[in-house]
Amino acid sequence: LPPADIASNAGFKNLAHAWLGGDHYKWRAMRSNGVAEAEITGREPDYQSFLAWARTVPRLIGNPLYHWTHLELQRYFGICEPLSEKTAPMIWEACNAQLVEPEFGARALPTRMKVRAVGTTDDPAATLEHHIAYAAARQPGEPVMVPSFRPDKALAIDDLAAWKAYIERLGAAANVSIASYPDLLGALEARH
Repeated sequence: LPPADIASNAGFKNLAHAWLGGDHYKWRAMRSNGVAEAEITGREPDYQSFLAWARTVPRLIGNPLYHWTHLELQRYFGICEPLSEKTAPMIWEACNAQLVEPEFGARALPTRMKVRAVGTTDDPAATLEHHIAYAAARQPGEPVMVPSFRPDKALAIDDLAAWKAYIERLGAAANVSIASYPDLLGALEARH
């Protein structure tokens, strides 16, 4: 979950956004099931992506994703029907009707799930402003939210213009000038 969404208890647009948005484990399962990339990473309408997930789930028996999907449906949405292409329309409507409620927000759900800590994925150049705001407003019983160091952009040299712009942002965040590889390592270490 994005830290800004947790800090603000952002709602989910629909079940596809809540379940499939950014979930690389589900994406990998869908790819293994032959689902077209457009249906996985959001170029198709949300319901189409959800249907692709519904077609995949019955093939996952024995995989934790199968069990987690059904536990989430039962525990948080009160739905005991197994997810399949046949049950997908009913599950889509029932879950989306509940997702508009505040107790299904990005901050409230982890609390309801008794999550104790959330490690978000954060770039070294990130300001961590949402972590700071969340920590200041965090209530007893709400999970701790901590950043997890993810320096992928520091290694993404395939687009040199984008990489150079990123290196400038990283240097500014670390309050150093990056002109060499040791400088880059120092900036990453400082941000870590």
